[in-house]
Amino acid sequence: MIRQTIAALCVLAFTAGGASAQAKVNVDLDDPIGTIRPEIYGQFAEHLGAGIYGGIWVGPDSPIPNTDGVRDDVFAALDALHVPVIRWPGGCFADQYNWRDGIGPREERPLRVNVTWGGAPEPNAFGTHEFFNLAERLGAKTYLNLNLGTGTPAEGRDWLEYLTSDVDSDVVRERKRNGRDAPWKVDFLAIGNETWGCGGNLSATAYADLYARHVTFAKTPGEQPVRILSGSHDGNPEYTDTLLGFDSVRSLAEGVSLHYYTLPTGDWGNKGASYGFDVGQWDSTIVRTLKMDRFIGEQLAIIDAHEFDKPFDLYIDEWGIWTDDPNPQPGHELMQQSTIRDAVAAALNLNIFHAHADRVAMTNIAQMVNVLQAMILTDGPNMLLTPTYHVFEMYSPFQGAEALKVSVDSPVHGTGDDAYPMVSASAARTADGKLLLALVNASPDAEQSVDLTGLGMTKASGRILTAKSMDARNTFEQPDTVQPMPVSAKAKKGSLVLTLPARSVVVVTLGK
Repeated sequence: MIRQTIAALCVLAFTAGGASAQAKVNVDLDDPIGTIRPEIYGQFAEHLGAGIYGGIWVGPDSPIPNTDGVRDDVFAALDALHVPVIRWPGGCFADQYNWRDGIGPREERPLRVNVTWGGAPEPNAFGTHEFFNLAERLGAKTYLNLNLGTGTPAEGRDWLEYLTSDVDSDVVRERKRNGRDAPWKVDFLAIGNETWGCGGNLSATAYADLYARHVTFAKTPGEQPVRILSGSHDGNPEYTDTLLGFDSVRSLAEGVSLHYYTLPTGDWGNKGASYGFDVGQWDSTIVRTLKMDRFIGEQLAIIDAHEFDKPFDLYIDEWGIWTDDPNPQPGHELMQQSTIRDAVAAALNLNIFHAHADRVAMTNIAQMVNVLQAMILTDGPNMLLTPTYHVFEMYSPFQGAEALKVSVDSPVHGTGDDAYPMVSASAARTADGKLLLALVNASPDAEQSVDLTGLGMTKASGRILTAKSMDARNTFEQPDTVQPMPVSAKAKKGSLVLTLPARSVVVVTLGK
């Protein structure tokens, strides 16, 4: 019944010609923005709740099918996303992590307490070899966060030598004894995380001194990783400005991070429920999600106010919806349901990132499995794909494509501070010349017709993700409630008009 309902919605969604359009989308085909770096679709895996243990890692002796301890079902789902990069081991956890706890025979690794996240036991069964082997199997780049808060420059230096060196040394011999002959590659490197908060409550000036000291000794052979500073969140843009005021810092980094989470209520003490919400919280979520564009603009203006003798980019290495779980479970801290609202918000963010493809080098949604706006949820042997997962999978053809400038003339939902454009769009040209278009109808209750006639195209084909309620979600009992369906349309009488149902995300290839 659910599949039939969604299929009926898809028939409604693509109407060629007919009634006058409410929104217009135009694409500048001659002035590309820049390449959409695959890393914009980056993931984040922190030792938090069931994000690692039970989510990614079950151990080689688990009855849950696995390869070298990594769940086969989760791996297959991630592999289908073409995950470009994974950030690890945190997050706030990184600033209490000693890399030596996570190497060597697992039965000999120390049992620690995860003081950052709920005082849970940390068995260190998933460590350096497990993470880098996972990334290698997925073909994903690695984004390593070094411990600035409780670590030392020597610890960071030794970890990088262990990981990346092939010169004979005691540390390299140790790696080989632990089962890895060839070195791995560290593609991106951060030293410190949220240094204004959980990473030490440091002023930007204090962090600048510590960063310069740590990064001076953070060397790898050959090509160096891209070095990323811990920058601002949405409430303290001046942190980045102060940080970049130091010549030594600018010369020792290639980018700076930005963190922004969408809270439906805007209140960290009562963020709003992940499901069972009303129209007001739908609207406030969309309004707050769209603020990402302004925060990116502020950070880029700050970067441009400083002088660099090399490219210097923005890295949004934590973003996503953060809600309260109406039914929290012990051991599953920060697990939240992902609804069609999360899918719409994810697509809105991706459209914003595409519009800044020339300056936003990487983003990492929080987080990959079982934590916050996750791609995947697990419960024992069971696994499901969230609506957010489906958006990332639908958008995957944009990886490596050339972003194009898009203008949208859209009706507005709501009034005053609660007003937002109903239709969002982004477009790109792939390496083989295909024209991709992503459309979002963010309205909670109204369909929207979108006029594409100005593009000179006569047909569209792709997929749509929608649902018949604002908080529709996939559960372990009904894992396929929200899933993409195929759609196609052809122009009639010279016009191509797509009618999108409320709460929908569409990705199509356009042609003549």
